[in-house]
Amino acid sequence: MIVNQIYINVALALIAAMVIAFAATPIVRAFASKVGALDIPRDYTRVHKVPIPRLGGLAIFLGFIFAVVLFADVSKPVQGMLIGSVIIVISGVIDDITTMKWYFKLLFQFAAAGVAIYHGLVVNAVSNPNVFSSSEILSFGSLSIPITVLWIVGITNAVNLIDGLDGLACGVSGISSVTMLVIALLVSDMNVAVITAAIAGACLGFLPYNANPASIFMGDTGALLLGFVLSTVSIMGLFKFYAIISFAVPFLVIGLPFFDTAFALVRRLSKGQNPLSHRDRGHFHHRLLDMGLSQKQAVAILYAISGLLGLSAVVITTSGEIRALLVLLAAIVATIVAVSILGIRKVKHDKNGHENDTNDDDETKKS
Repeated sequence: MIVNQIYINVALALIAAMVIAFAATPIVRAFASKVGALDIPRDYTRVHKVPIPRLGGLAIFLGFIFAVVLFADVSKPVQGMLIGSVIIVISGVIDDITTMKWYFKLLFQFAAAGVAIYHGLVVNAVSNPNVFSSSEILSFGSLSIPITVLWIVGITNAVNLIDGLDGLACGVSGISSVTMLVIALLVSDMNVAVITAAIAGACLGFLPYNANPASIFMGDTGALLLGFVLSTVSIMGLFKFYAIISFAVPFLVIGLPFFDTAFALVRRLSKGQNPLSHRDRGHFHHRLLDMGLSQKQAVAILYAISGLLGLSAVVITTSGEIRALLVLLAAIVATIVAVSILGIRKVKHDKNGHENDTNDDDETKKS
């Protein structure tokens, strides 16, 4: 009976978050237009052509927080996550309305991370990636807090950096949360399952408005919120010792934003640019668009990559490392083949003199 009630709570959290986010989005959209919270395409990194309301993250936040409060066990770590989320949302709302300097946003993120750490959300150790070591656990010791801060702030910004196409960040975050949900259910971590169900539900409720052609963007309010929640809930449920290489699980679950951000940091630093304030068109989604793919095609490919990375994470926790590596290899090969085929198709299409139809949905796009 208790097990059944837990599964019911998971289902109710997902449905409640989805319904609340879906119902709140039109209200938030009207409010954003009224206060002038509009994403205006001012630079070359933007793909949309007309101003689009943002602040959509408020609807995601409402759906998420109500579902967690109603159906999860609001323990001390969960309290830290929720209070930190409020701090992140406040900074996001300010930035979406007035545009905040990057260093002020960073201060808010450090404050939110500090609150989470104070409430017990700390990465103390991971399974030892050195398979030749006699120790199965790699303890961080005095570096635990700096590593935790780096993880939370890094993933918070990583999701924000991939928020460049209609539905991309929302969909990828939804896929990541569903992956965490599956893992939590498999290892019987039911409170994490309820929380990740709430994230997934909130993303699902917002996605119909955010998918191409988007009528509202989540803005920094939503992108930073999703990044913060995913980073903190991963500390609750993923940094555990399910297998020899379980240290890789959180990196796979949040793989797409993590690797995109890592490449962006290297790319910008190598050019002597500020990695936190400089904009460029070097992100994965920009490269797919520059290959000639439409926004919908690019988003579909990135969804597939995120899903396959998530599948690899699930396999690690259940079936062993070799199978996970095979799944990951298959994902890489499938991605390369898909991108190559679509790219060739586009080149041939243009050479035949046909009208370029890959930008027919560019009128309402965000980069």
